[in-house]
Amino acid sequence: MEFIVSSAELLKGVLNVSKAIPAKTSLPILENFLFVLGEGRLDITASDQELTLRTSVSVDVKEGGSIAVPARQIIDLLKALPDQPLTIKTKGEGSFECLWNNGNSSLPFFPAADFPEIKTVGPDAERVVFPARSLADGISGTIYATADDEMRPAMNGIFFDIDTASTTLVASDSHKLICYTTSDVQAAQKSAFILHKKPAAVLRSLLDKEEGDVELSFDGTGVVFNYGTTMMVCRLIVGKYPKYRDVIPQNNSNVLRIDRVQLLNTVRRVSVCANKASNHVKLNLTPGLLEITAQDLGFALAAYEKLECDYAGDNLTIGFKSSFLVDILANMNCETVVMKFMDARRAALIIPSEEEAESEKICGILMPIMIS
Repeated sequence: MEFIVSSAELLKGVLNVSKAIPAKTSLPILENFLFVLGEGRLDITASDQELTLRTSVSVDVKEGGSIAVPARQIIDLLKALPDQPLTIKTKGEGSFECLWNNGNSSLPFFPAADFPEIKTVGPDAERVVFPARSLADGISGTIYATADDEMRPAMNGIFFDIDTASTTLVASDSHKLICYTTSDVQAAQKSAFILHKKPAAVLRSLLDKEEGDVELSFDGTGVVFNYGTTMMVCRLIVGKYPKYRDVIPQNNSNVLRIDRVQLLNTVRRVSVCANKASNHVKLNLTPGLLEITAQDLGFALAAYEKLECDYAGDNLTIGFKSSFLVDILANMNCETVVMKFMDARRAALIIPSEEEAESEKICGILMPIMIS
């Protein structure tokens, strides 16, 4: 095996797939990258058997072959090299050389046959094309609302609800629920899957330029994402996602319109004095005025702030966990946010103002807490 490659391009390639290298594993071979030479390219694969990443780098192939190379050592070496042509070739049994302008190194390799076979999806898999920007926005807008629930694993991921007219990404931890809907993705028939939040976060980091399309192929157990020269394969969460549409409020008649950043910053300031265990803040709503208060009687802490606002509805006092409210407000991109309430005990609907382009894409639901 022998090839010549730009050291910077090889470093970019191995870093792209390094997110799949496990921190701890009972299979030492998984601590390596799989290098496979093809027609003018090097395929680099990393896997922890739950998540697999593969990318391609253009190289000048002198002699074909495949080997498994130690991930940590090759990354450290490439980071220390300035960008220049790098020759990599095997020598003898179990070692390979990296040769650059004025030096070289010798590292061990392992047989490519020891690397576990990568299972993808079956021939009957569903296929959908997702614009990279929409997919990145959808993951970013929902992933923070996923749960850490061993008893209900379906809640630990993002639910992809794919329909013939639009696609909705959903995440919930039972206290808050976030939906991101886009008409950019349509399918011939209705389908769905649940993507665990760990590979979802990795996928979001790969969509750095947010250009082009991502091709999705999925069946009952796995999904494959193809984006440019990069492929990601991962297992899906098997289970039934709750009927999220049934919990979205439809008739909340008390409506608050307010500047999102102003409300976000006020909640952050006031919640400094909230009880650290409950993190509760209280919203007192009257026409034209919003008062936000928090207190911790055990430490004699209290804070309040008044805001002018556009509020139409009955006088209302409602409590929320401040960290949940901050999460939702911080992850919306609109200037004006609309909060719709029914009463102090039922879920509040949080959406961007109808005048903004994102108004139909994102919505949040937040359960209130009982206040004294």
